[in-house]
Amino acid sequence: MGTVFSFDVRGGEPGAVQAALGEAIAELHRVNEVFSTYRDDSQVSRLARGELTVQECDPEVAEVLELGAEAERVSDGWFSMRYERRLDPTGIVKGWAAERAARRIRAAGASGVSVNGGGDVQLLGSPEAHRPWRVGVSDPLRPGGLAAVVSAAGADELAVATSGTAERGAHIVDPRTGRSAVTDLVAVTVVAPQLTWADCWATAAFAMGSREGLRWLESLPDVEALLITAGDEVRCTGGLASRLG
Repeated sequence: MGTVFSFDVRGGEPGAVQAALGEAIAELHRVNEVFSTYRDDSQVSRLARGELTVQECDPEVAEVLELGAEAERVSDGWFSMRYERRLDPTGIVKGWAAERAARRIRAAGASGVSVNGGGDVQLLGSPEAHRPWRVGVSDPLRPGGLAAVVSAAGADELAVATSGTAERGAHIVDPRTGRSAVTDLVAVTVVAPQLTWADCWATAAFAMGSREGLRWLESLPDVEALLITAGDEVRCTGGLASRLG
């Protein structure tokens, strides 16, 4: 998927957890082979060319396409699975895959799991008794600095996803123009229970811009967010403070 995944796993029976970790890693490689838009032989590339139907693909392809359609509906089209009129579900696949990997390991008995896919994180359980997971949010305007620290205290599952221009430049597309999204934002960080959705909502809100993006994020249940503009203005949803620490 063009990025690095890292795992922090706590507790559980070592043999079972190690086996689940190996399975999760193997599954991430398989997901990359199925969904990569850079591989001509991937199922998604063949589907886009009309060489396969959805029914002929692995079941996960239909699952991801259904999730992507829901993200498009909820965001009123600001999240899209099309790039230059071609099917491209990569905007949802990474978060979905990381979340699935975390749940596989937790199901094997781990008491705490953190899966980080290119800076987007799914947290389950806790690292130790009475100590929650904490995730630092990079400051896009001050390399090496932190804009905030998110705490998972009181939550058995929490995800943190950021979309912006600091790491990969202007890679987010405005689906209404087909060109790079030009807004007043440099980063949007979304905090929600599931990384699949947190990743989608961060991308959609970035394309909207700070005013419309913040208004829309405030309307979503169980979602908090931090938005940083190019002018170094910080805007956040009303409940974000309860997740900082």
